[in-house]
Amino acid sequence: MNNVLGFIQKIHIHPLFWIVMGVAVITARFNELLTLLFIIFIHEMGHGMVAYFFSWRIKKISILPFGGVAEMDEHGNRPLKEEFFVIAAGPLQHVWLSIVFLILWRQGVISDHYFHMFMEFNLMILLFNLLPIWPLDGGKLMHLAISRYIPYLHAFRLSIISSFVFLIIFHFISLLLSPFNLNIWVIAIYLYVSLWFEWKQLRFVFIRFLLERYYGKKNGIKGLKPIIVDSNAYLYEVLELFQRGSKHPLVVTKEGQELGKLDENEILHAYFAEKQVTARIKDIMYIY
Repeated sequence: MNNVLGFIQKIHIHPLFWIVMGVAVITARFNELLTLLFIIFIHEMGHGMVAYFFSWRIKKISILPFGGVAEMDEHGNRPLKEEFFVIAAGPLQHVWLSIVFLILWRQGVISDHYFHMFMEFNLMILLFNLLPIWPLDGGKLMHLAISRYIPYLHAFRLSIISSFVFLIIFHFISLLLSPFNLNIWVIAIYLYVSLWFEWKQLRFVFIRFLLERYYGKKNGIKGLKPIIVDSNAYLYEVLELFQRGSKHPLVVTKEGQELGKLDENEILHAYFAEKQVTARIKDIMYIY
């Protein structure tokens, strides 16, 4: 029971939502806003319940005027399959919502006007959240796909840059279609700020990713992926090559000749426990 109450307490209404609510009241669109809130709430509960099922650490679930953000205290060391299910759980809610409201409409429970409004809102929120822009679901799916093939830090950096490009395109097209739409400006500003914040937090997120590996949280690791490194490489350069979902035995070379091997735990220990943040691989090669 306490776990359920704790989950509910993590739900927050973002301040931007109240701005849009004020506009809705002034323009007599309160009914539309409640419908929008209902769809957004169900969408975010999809994320939250699947994350809860996988025992993820949920920071908070924010309800926004155009969607929501489920913030997790996880940093890239969960299985890719789990993360995919958590992300996809939001968009999937729109499928059963459409089916339920279609049945209600055909049974005469809801009016034609409300049915078509609901379906329009449902589709609009679904399509918007699938845009490849962080922190929308589409942006997170893009990041998940990228991080499967390239190192975690590079994947996150590429995801933020790509999101910024897509956001500019989305904003430009939106302004051409509806230049004075307040909601579009609110959405765009929020996404620009979110991307800027994520960019500023890039190194912090990466360090959390490494720390969780160092402290043994490796349930998302499924195989070995050796990394060939030069003995003159700095530890931080090698750590930037770490990829999610794989454990990295290190093959140390000098002038093309193999000198020996290191385990990734030895690198992580030297960097975090021994504070050798400016050391090179050759400096710790013979310690272990």
